Amino acid sequence: MSRIVFDGVSHSFGERRVLADVDLVLSERRIGIIGANGSGKSTLARMINGLVAPDTGRVTVDDADVARKAKEIRRKVGFIFTNPDNQIVMPTVQEDVAFSLRRRGLAPAEIALRTAAALERFGLAAHAEHPAHRLSGGQKQLLALAAVLVGEPQIIVADEPTTLLDARNAREIAGLFREMTQQVIVVTHQLELLEDFDRVIVIDEGRVVADDAPSVALDAYRGLLA
Repeated sequence: MSRIVFDGVSHSFGERRVLADVDLVLSERRIGIIGANGSGKSTLARMINGLVAPDTGRVTVDDADVARKAKEIRRKVGFIFTNPDNQIVMPTVQEDVAFSLRRRGLAPAEIALRTAAALERFGLAAHAEHPAHRLSGGQKQLLALAAVLVGEPQIIVADEPTTLLDARNAREIAGLFREMTQQVIVVTHQLELLEDFDRVIVIDEGRVVADDAPSVALDAYRGLLA
């Protein structure tokens, strides 16, 4: 597994401090991050692949500074947004999955092979030529996962990936996370998604207030809500 380090990280949006002096080392395979809306959890997750840069402190992935080596890090860290419409960039399902591979300059035959395998893995082969934005919500989230995983990143960061899904599709996404061999970091309000994770971190008002096994950390979060 990779080693992700937050070293004295703080960040503000305008006058509002979102993260305050966060120190973390993330090396487990499946890590959950939870907290109330506005707690700073999504900002924390977005720093892992450079979508947000800290005001102070630094974030490293396997000793590489994310702020200085963003392009290199983004090949290693795949990011999945809450709303898959925010990351669907091509007209058809097949083109969208192939997009990141084309940007890497891979040979057409390899692109076709890897794209077909990704579509098959996520149950989208029958929709290969369909308009991507006309898929159902669950299919769009599967497309977002396929488009990220086809690039074979070492780390997957998912920001509330089941929020827009019905219960069946949420279970399907949870099952995919369980099967992945990559390191997975999930920001979510769906606490049951994290019950079998290796570690759960609770963020409150920009600070880490609990960091433990799921049973302990989830109870701590429920205590905060109460």
